[in-house]
Amino acid sequence: MCKQICSIKGKYFPERKDKRISMLKYFLWPLLGLFLFSCSSVQKPIEKPNILWIFVDDMNDWMNPYGYDKVKTPNINTLAEEGVLFEKAYVPAPVCSAARSAIITGCMQTTYGTHNHRSGRGDYKINLPVDVKPIPQIFRESGYLTFNFKKDDYNFQYDRAKLYDDEFNKLIQGSKKKRKKRHEPGNYDWFVHLKGKRFFGQLQFPGGKYGGEVGGKYPVESRVSEDSVTVPPIYPDNKIFRNATARHYEQVAILDVEIGKIIESLKKNDLYENTAIIFFTDHGYQLPRAKQFCYEEGVKVPLIISWPRGNNYLSEKGKRREDLANCIDLAAVSLGLAGLPIPRYMEGKDLFSEEYEEREFIVSARDRCDYSIDQIRSIRSEKYRYIRNYKTDRPLMQPQYRDHYAAVVNMRELYAQGKLNDVQKRIFEKRPAEELYDMEKDPYQINNLATDPDFKGVLNLHRSYLQEWIIETGDKGQKLEAAESLKDIYERWKEKCLNPEFKVLK
Repeated sequence: MCKQICSIKGKYFPERKDKRISMLKYFLWPLLGLFLFSCSSVQKPIEKPNILWIFVDDMNDWMNPYGYDKVKTPNINTLAEEGVLFEKAYVPAPVCSAARSAIITGCMQTTYGTHNHRSGRGDYKINLPVDVKPIPQIFRESGYLTFNFKKDDYNFQYDRAKLYDDEFNKLIQGSKKKRKKRHEPGNYDWFVHLKGKRFFGQLQFPGGKYGGEVGGKYPVESRVSEDSVTVPPIYPDNKIFRNATARHYEQVAILDVEIGKIIESLKKNDLYENTAIIFFTDHGYQLPRAKQFCYEEGVKVPLIISWPRGNNYLSEKGKRREDLANCIDLAAVSLGLAGLPIPRYMEGKDLFSEEYEEREFIVSARDRCDYSIDQIRSIRSEKYRYIRNYKTDRPLMQPQYRDHYAAVVNMRELYAQGKLNDVQKRIFEKRPAEELYDMEKDPYQINNLATDPDFKGVLNLHRSYLQEWIIETGDKGQKLEAAESLKDIYERWKEKCLNPEFKVLK
């Protein structure tokens, strides 16, 4: 309608000589002006949001919006109510540095050789192709203020000054108050310095490491009673695993308070309405078969994308999506929200684009974790999880840096004493080359269907998914890690390097 009315002046008025039209124009011009104003008001683009990542370590989705009620999570609930929650979100790797290297580039870690945990940190360097830029660098080059509070953990060489504003990061550190209590929430008064700026920021939190659990201590206090929790059947139901389970609920509750402080400070500084908050974790919790491994509990994470002001791009409040989401998509999503072009090299997709097509499957990959060499690839489709184990000469729980964690120590002791059942002891024994699980009927992945003839077609389909992905992306984990890289690892860990791949270095 507006287009038609706006065309009257140019198309018709110069050619009409009728006096009545001349008289009417005195009445039409004011009306036309109103319509023109209306058109311009309607078509004026909504301001692009600031982007804030709340990026958390070692945490599963044990929160109210995901159906868990052991602790209250009112602030995470707020994010879900004012945004979109993804029911099936997965990380590309079940360990920090590999997952973070993929998420920050929008590409699988196996594509550019950043798949081995804490690699490229010594004499052996890993460089991205010149045209592949971490997403903070893209935002910085586009005029955004960029910052990262605390953790990077990328397995490639980079100039931090190109990714983040060093002066602003110093300001953040300088304004951080000294906490009187161990888990006292942070101080976000420095948000005042974000007013009037367009920013892309990352706030990093310990999550599943709150309370000194980097060492997997026992016991640790929790507001949740150990008697009230349910220990997954893949673990022994004893005081150590009950404490570890209760502890994780405590960590979720601590994080929720922190998120509340972030929301409060954003509101106080008039930033909340136009800041898109992307909340997610880098992989699952620290229980033995979760972190580091490609089972559901290791790679399934919470993902909520919330923008209170919203627009037609992200307009449905409180929506829940059940399609598969890969956390490498978050780079493309962030660029899409900001109206910036998405580089063609990115393997991640903009989950809100009109052209977006739902994924048939998601790949997660585990390779070397510190001195433990392994190679696992996993396919998650809508209903099934397929796992390909390449290193069947070693158990899942080979010697590793988590061996001093209370839960791992306990399971090793019980295994040596013959006190684990057939399901629980699998992680210490020879593993099959392939695993297939019906995630709807078997959420703990206990019943391996890979040898069941009734599922031969499903198995072959998932095999083909994986093989096509390996070829298409050029999975660099299919080759043995460079000797120079293994040498760096050996120099760091020495006698702990027991895998046969290290023999040539001894």
